Amino acid sequence: MGAAEVEIPSTDKYLKRRSKEPKLSEISQISKGLHRHCLTERKPAVPKRSEAPLMGFHREKNLLKSTSAPPVKPQPVCVDSHTGHRKVLENLGLVPKYTHKKDYGEVPEYLQRRHEAQLRAQEEYDNFIRQHKEEMAMTHLTEEERRATLEGLKKQWGGLLQEYQGLPLVIDTMSEKNHKVRLEAAMDQLEKDINLLERFKTIYIPKY
Repeated sequence: MGAAEVEIPSTDKYLKRRSKEPKLSEISQISKGLHRHCLTERKPAVPKRSEAPLMGFHREKNLLKSTSAPPVKPQPVCVDSHTGHRKVLENLGLVPKYTHKKDYGEVPEYLQRRHEAQLRAQEEYDNFIRQHKEEMAMTHLTEEERRATLEGLKKQWGGLLQEYQGLPLVIDTMSEKNHKVRLEAAMDQLEKDINLLERFKTIYIPKY
């Protein structure tokens, strides 16, 4: 009991401004100084026009081949005991070897039949084309045949002309208009054929 023994505060230890704010550690102070140094450091100069960049540099190591490894296919195995003993099926003769078959390397029968069917179809097509060319072959028209054909065309054109002149002056119905158009088209075609036969003495026509 009695007066408390407390140190008397000194007049120099008064509460100062920003004394209770958290202070940065030494590491933070160092990084802050480095950042300030990087900001103030000068950048390298711009290369001159005469300085050419390094070109033609090739890497000897192929990165694609070095990074891409071929996939490893696991071998088929079987476990024949409860302890996990494994045996490779290929060594046991349980993997089929197609190279040991009797008919290995031979063309299957279904491919042979398909090939024969294709050959028959090609032969039939060639015969059809040959026959069509023979039917559409051109033959020479003799002078007598040319004159007979020319007279027949002129006679046919005269019949169409007589029929055309027999049409009424006023055509109202659609059927009469169509009939007139057909007559005009047929007469034009006959005129072209007649002019062709009169101009050329040597005529070739399709052989039907």
